Amino acid sequence: MDSSWYSILFGGVYLALIMAFALNIIMHRRSVGVSLAWLVLVFALPVAGFVCYLLFGPRRLGTKRIKRLEKLHPDYEQWSDHLTAVISGTSVRQDAAQQHSGIYTLSEQALGIPVMPSSNLQLFHETDAIIDGILQDIERAKKSIALEFYIWDATGRGRELAEALVRAARRGVDCVVVLDGVGSRRFLRHYWGRRFRLEGISVTESLPVGLLRMLVERIDIRNHRKILAVDDDIAWTGSFNLVDPKYFKTDANVGRWVDAMVRMEGVAAHVMSTVVHWDRTLETGEPFSVLQSTYEMPRNQLSDNRAPVHIMPSGPDGKRESIHQVLLTAIYESKEELLISTPYFVPDEALLTALRSAAMRGVDVQLLVPEKNDSRMVHYASRSYYEELLNAGVSIQQFKGGLLHTKCVLVDRSTILFGTVNLDMRSVWLNFEVTLIIYDRAFSQTMALLLESYIALSEPVEPSSWVNRPFRRKLLENTMQLISPLL
Repeated sequence: MDSSWYSILFGGVYLALIMAFALNIIMHRRSVGVSLAWLVLVFALPVAGFVCYLLFGPRRLGTKRIKRLEKLHPDYEQWSDHLTAVISGTSVRQDAAQQHSGIYTLSEQALGIPVMPSSNLQLFHETDAIIDGILQDIERAKKSIALEFYIWDATGRGRELAEALVRAARRGVDCVVVLDGVGSRRFLRHYWGRRFRLEGISVTESLPVGLLRMLVERIDIRNHRKILAVDDDIAWTGSFNLVDPKYFKTDANVGRWVDAMVRMEGVAAHVMSTVVHWDRTLETGEPFSVLQSTYEMPRNQLSDNRAPVHIMPSGPDGKRESIHQVLLTAIYESKEELLISTPYFVPDEALLTALRSAAMRGVDVQLLVPEKNDSRMVHYASRSYYEELLNAGVSIQQFKGGLLHTKCVLVDRSTILFGTVNLDMRSVWLNFEVTLIIYDRAFSQTMALLLESYIALSEPVEPSSWVNRPFRRKLLENTMQLISPLL
């Protein structure tokens, strides 16, 4: 066979592969931006594009996890019905749905359980205060601790937290730890992972990665949740990883990470604990006894004047579009003010349009982002959206006091979306995340004060100077925007 036949054969195989990948991309029915980005990558860089799509394209959780999800569903329905019956006997404030009924109703439908009463909501925003508070609750634990975080780094005060958990296990507290296989890889694979197991602590590596797993699972789906639940009665969540900012990623040259956490009491803590156990079972296949047990509301939670809270876990294992829909509804329901804090801002077209529309109808939209970012690609991609936002009237504040890592959407100082979700497509569509939706004016004022303190340490982006930035920066930003759907 002469060389011309080899060329024809190679060309035919190449064309067949291109068409097969293109058909797969089209039939997955992602957003138009994501589909077009993958098509451009596959056609422009055939070999590299094929490899990237195989590794990062399909939302593959793995066959075992899918089967476990199907097996867990009946138990979840039973747990949800039981919890609904327990909550229905309480007197949650009835004004929760009045201010932003769209957010409330959508969250009810997405979760399948009603809004939950939560008392003693507390906002923590200083690193030492967060760690001290968490340590105190671990030291006071009597029955159980359920902990799930993206990153645990046992340097500095991160070691104190690990030592406190060991002490809890030694005094008979049932300790369950779920950590992301990439974010906490060093912690899991070295001293503390082994130490925890020797002390009788249940340790689960969530979404582990490896060469063989790459063939059957998407390796960039991460467990980004940050949850601590103590005795089914106290819970923490927010943007804070179990790290000491004095030592964490100091070589990134972005300053110390700036985070916030919310501490809550009541039935919301039980739901947070259930999320941790759900993720443990999803990874290990071990029995999920929490779903099959009964829950009794503590007597001290039967008083009035508790803040109504929805807890929304999101990720590729459930209704992936739920958190996206809630974010859109929050923006469209805003009437006077919208304060948004996010370290990673890479919105899709729907979120971008919603933000512009809110500003153009007179809502005071303020977007808080860090001046420096630990991801260079996200840094430039996010800035490609600034000009059209500024032209619509959105105020963009660049925080200069470190890497602002707090994730919050405050709507009209009455409804809060707070937790682990960034305004990027990775958080919205791929990662396992958790969001508190809080309907409480008093707590909203507390949150507003924190966001205003961030604004005081920020510098606004001026539309006139932004338009005149160098051409090479515009080119780099717009190039990064082309692949932003894949970030």
